[in-house]
Amino acid sequence: MDSPENPQRGPIIIKNITDLQRLKLEKLMKNPDKPVIIPEKPKEKGVPAVPEFVRNVMGSSAGAGSGEFHVYRHLRRKEYARQKYMKERGEKERLDDEYRKKIEENKKKAEEITSKKRAKRLKKKAKMKEKNKRLKKEGDNGKAKENQTNESDSSESTDESSEKE
Repeated sequence: MDSPENPQRGPIIIKNITDLQRLKLEKLMKNPDKPVIIPEKPKEKGVPAVPEFVRNVMGSSAGAGSGEFHVYRHLRRKEYARQKYMKERGEKERLDDEYRKKIEENKKKAEEITSKKRAKRLKKKAKMKEKNKRLKKEGDNGKAKENQTNESDSSESTDESSEKE
């Protein structure tokens, strides 16, 4: 009945979000040819428009009736919702600006560090080139001096040999 190749599956219990994500991925990977539908981001609602004028204006001579209370409450709720939306949008824009500034600042810091290290590398490279040139020059001079000393030694030895004769 139960074979090691095909274990019998009971109901799958999802214990956390990662299990749910894993199951969804497994389902997608069972049929890779099937196109995946990626939903679009829901559009943001605009600012509720401020009413240009209130149609139900209550007169100053009459007392407010019990029916007008609901109209007033509705208008008040709409206005509070509009103010809340504007406040949230302002806060979101402020946070976005702070984030952009922080990212820009981090890029500048990284660029400064990179440029300092680049300058240090180039300076070290130039110093090494200069040192190599100097050593090469000294080596050439040393060889020339060595050749001169060898020549002078050989000329001295030839002079000595000629003197012995």
